[in-house]
Amino acid sequence: MSRLFNAYVIVDWSAAAKPSTGADSVWIGVMKRDVRFRLTYECFNPPTRQEAEKKLASLLEDFKKRSEKALVGFDFPLGFPRGFAPALNLTGDAPWRAVWDQLDKMVKDKADNTNNRFGVGSEINRRMTGGPFPFWGCPPKDTLTTLQPKRTREHGPDDLPEFRYADQAAKGASSIWKLYYNGSVGGQAIMGIPAVRRMKVARGEALKAWPFETGFQPLKESDLEGVDVVVAEVYPSLYKAQPAPGEVKDQAQVRVTAEHFAKLDEAGKLGAAFGPGKALTPEVVAVAEREEGWILGVEG
Repeated sequence: MSRLFNAYVIVDWSAAAKPSTGADSVWIGVMKRDVRFRLTYECFNPPTRQEAEKKLASLLEDFKKRSEKALVGFDFPLGFPRGFAPALNLTGDAPWRAVWDQLDKMVKDKADNTNNRFGVGSEINRRMTGGPFPFWGCPPKDTLTTLQPKRTREHGPDDLPEFRYADQAAKGASSIWKLYYNGSVGGQAIMGIPAVRRMKVARGEALKAWPFETGFQPLKESDLEGVDVVVAEVYPSLYKAQPAPGEVKDQAQVRVTAEHFAKLDEAGKLGAAFGPGKALTPEVVAVAEREEGWILGVEG
């Protein structure tokens, strides 16, 4: 049985505002096959996002030289809840791409990890609602008129949804609107999407973002003709990682998640994971493909 990928790279991103290693920093887990086709694992903990991007670029370049295909999973949403692009007056046939382009224009991320994620959340709030909604969560010192440390109100029927369809299906996934505090993914998404976009720009059609560019459908070997890298959103908390002695939780999670997808591929079952669960309606599938994205391995 043929495998779709030769390597499985899982990235635990961070929105940290200063260089950091260990807990709550960037972890990159790489599961790949050696010359005897045995799975081997290595892990990297770069102190800044810029160094993480360089490490990812060098890993992908190495795979390309060996004519190997890689699955790269990021632990943050690659899309926003439905209606986000129109609410920001972003135009184009692909709302997800318009959002990626917009974030790339807004985000400032310096070599020392200093970044403007709270300013970006505040500015998007100002443009969409004129108040501190829907983004929320920041240290008190970063409080602005249009961004508050605590959530100011619930989502009503006329607001953008609090959760994407994938978040609801994953049960327990955090809302992208939460920018700060434990379990938040909003800051990672704001800082991470421009990094994924740069990877896409550098590799063009050789990199496909799932499900936006591949379709929300099972992947076959023939679908990867001319494709070196498939980028997907993953949710490491699904895999109940037990840290080994000396491992921090994030480090264990990237290892166990990489192992999970490598084993699925080994068993010939990974291709099916790129398709929707039977319970998902055509409407939800279309929204995932155009705007929201989906979490690899979550059926719905």
